[in-house]
Amino acid sequence: MRPLYDLREWKKMDLANKTALITGGASGLGLATARNFIAAGANVMLFDLNQQALDAAVAELGEKAISHAGDVSDQVAVAEAVARTKEKFGTIHINVNSAGIGGAARTVGRDGPMPLEKFENIVRVNLIGTFNVLRLCAEVMQLNEPATEDGERGVIVNVASIAAFDGQTGQAGYAASKGGIVSMTLPIARDLSKRGIRVNTIAPGVFETPLLAKAPDEVRDPLIAITQFPKRLGNPDEFAHQVAHIVGATYLNGETIRLDSAIRMPA
Repeated sequence: MRPLYDLREWKKMDLANKTALITGGASGLGLATARNFIAAGANVMLFDLNQQALDAAVAELGEKAISHAGDVSDQVAVAEAVARTKEKFGTIHINVNSAGIGGAARTVGRDGPMPLEKFENIVRVNLIGTFNVLRLCAEVMQLNEPATEDGERGVIVNVASIAAFDGQTGQAGYAASKGGIVSMTLPIARDLSKRGIRVNTIAPGVFETPLLAKAPDEVRDPLIAITQFPKRLGNPDEFAHQVAHIVGATYLNGETIRLDSAIRMPA
């Protein structure tokens, strides 16, 4: 008896010859994702604040990569990046939003209440910046020819953090910004469903990013101690493979995935 849906005939969004706009693409998780996409035959637009790091990344990745420097919350800069991507590669199929900033401060500390502008800046970059980029990418994606029999035209992958669930002392701004990304995942997936665009979020745990790679053992060891299995920091390549999996997993939509070795952060 033939199954109702034969997986041998399953057509998914293939990375080959697709185009991705990746924020925070000059280093860390974003750069790892770009490398993986390029290896699979995709084109990438790297969007980041650091022009020097962008130049180095494009020199490494080759002719299938271009870059644009700017702030994700800057409407003009992101619109310019989207326009350049369309001009160079024709369209955008995938958007990965890994740009973000931290900043620890207690709600009330020794010097008084947390400066409001500090909280506002974290939320502006992490939350508003993510929405700013995805809305402009989705506008382009909706015009794509369907890549699957389901009518899929695009995939958006946002990056939150385990701080959205396990925010630590001093992380009110950061946790709020990442929690906002988690909370808007489902409604945006619903908004874009009729346009053939899926939206998912990854909430990474503690990864071997350039910042932690330079951290002393007294910072790294306690973090490793509270991971469950595997007992180590995450490898950025593991994050990149999770992004690629989401792109190809056609039935995965409106979901947030914790990628964290079952870590639960203490207060």
